[in-house]
Amino acid sequence: MKKLVIAYSGGLDTSYCAVSLSKAGYDIHAVSVNTGGFTQEEIKTIESNAYKMGVSTYKNIDAIASYYDKVIKYLIFGNVLKNNTYPLSVSAERIIQAIEIIQYAKSINAKYIAHGSTGAGNDQVRFDMIFQTLAPNIKIITPIRDGKLTRQEEIDYLIENGIDMFWNKAKYSINKGLWGTSVGGEETLTSELPLPDTAYPSQIKKEREQKIVLNFNKGELIAVNGKIDKPQHCIEELNKIASKYAIGRDIHVGDTIIGIKGRVGFEAAAALITIKAHHLLEKHTLTKWQLQHKEYLSSFYGMHLHEGQYLDPVLRDIEAYLQSSQSKVTGSVFVTLKPYYFCLDGISSQYDLMNAKFGSYGEENKGWTAEEAKGFIKIIGNQNKIYQQVNPTL
Repeated sequence: MKKLVIAYSGGLDTSYCAVSLSKAGYDIHAVSVNTGGFTQEEIKTIESNAYKMGVSTYKNIDAIASYYDKVIKYLIFGNVLKNNTYPLSVSAERIIQAIEIIQYAKSINAKYIAHGSTGAGNDQVRFDMIFQTLAPNIKIITPIRDGKLTRQEEIDYLIENGIDMFWNKAKYSINKGLWGTSVGGEETLTSELPLPDTAYPSQIKKEREQKIVLNFNKGELIAVNGKIDKPQHCIEELNKIASKYAIGRDIHVGDTIIGIKGRVGFEAAAALITIKAHHLLEKHTLTKWQLQHKEYLSSFYGMHLHEGQYLDPVLRDIEAYLQSSQSKVTGSVFVTLKPYYFCLDGISSQYDLMNAKFGSYGEENKGWTAEEAKGFIKIIGNQNKIYQQVNPTL
C-alpha cells in the first residue's frame, strides 16, 4: 500500500481526508502536533476518532517546547503584533506543525503527505512550502483543495460512509494553541459584524481587579507572581489567570498570502499581556536606537513568518539580532487585570535607564549646565537653519 502521513486535527476537513484517502488505497498514518491547547482527554478522543476514519496508526507529537524555543520566544523579543493587533497565534503554529509532520513522514519513509487545507486560505501555502522545501520527493495531496469541496459536501460524504460526528453542531471554528485561540464564524466573513461574546471560549469568571507581577530574564518570561518556571509554562499559567477576565479578545483584519483581505477573531490573553509587558520593560532598558531598529526588523520578522517564509535564512539573522538585544531586558513588570482589559502599572529593573542620578525629565538636570544645553541646541539646529536660509519655505 501507498504509505501516507496526514496532518490530522480531528476536525471535519482532516476527517474527510482520512476517510477518502483510506478508501482510495492509501496506508494512512495520522499525526497531530500539540502546540498547546490540547488536554490529555482531548488527545485520547482525537486518537479514538482517527481510527474510526480508517487510519493505520495515530501519533501525537508534543511540540510545545519546540514551538516556544523556535518561534514564540522571538515573537516576544520582537513584540510582534501583525497590523498592531494580532499576535500570529495560528500562523506561528502552522510552521512548527509542518516541520514536525514532515520530519515524521521522513522517519517512517512515507511517500505521500496530506493536509486538509482549502484553496482559499493561508495554511495551504505554509504547509506546502515547508513540505516541498524539506522533502521535495514526498508528494503532497490535498483532497479539499483539489476537489473544491464545500463544508456540506464533506459532511454528506462522511455521513454516507457511516461517520456522523455531529459536524453541523459547531457554529464556530476554534483553534487553540499556546500563543492564543482563533475564532472563525459567519460574522468574520463580513466586514461589519462583531463576534458575540458566546463565540469566545473564555467567559468572564472574575470581575474584581487583580494585580500580578511578571518577571523577565533577558527578555524571557520566567515567573508569574514569583513562581519560577519554564517560559512556556509561565505563558500557560498567565493565560489561566487572565482568561478569567476575558482579556485579549479582538478581530484581526489582514492581508492574506493569497492576496485577499481576511478577518479572524481571536483571544490571546497571555500573548497580549506578555508582549505589552515585555515592550514596557524594553522601553526602560534599551536605548532609543535599539528600540527604533528593533521595530522595523520585528515587523519584517512577523510578516515573513506569517507568509510562510520561516526557512529563509534571513529570519535566523533577525533572530540573532533580537536575541542580542535582550541582554539587559531583565526585571519585573507590574500588571493590573480587569474585566476585558489590563493595565501596565510600571517596572522595576537594575538596568532601568530612567535613572534619577542623571536628572528628571522636565524637572531638573544633573549632567549638564544651561550654557552646555544652549550650545547643544544651537549645533543640533544647524542643519535646519542652513536649509531654511538657502530654501525658505515659510
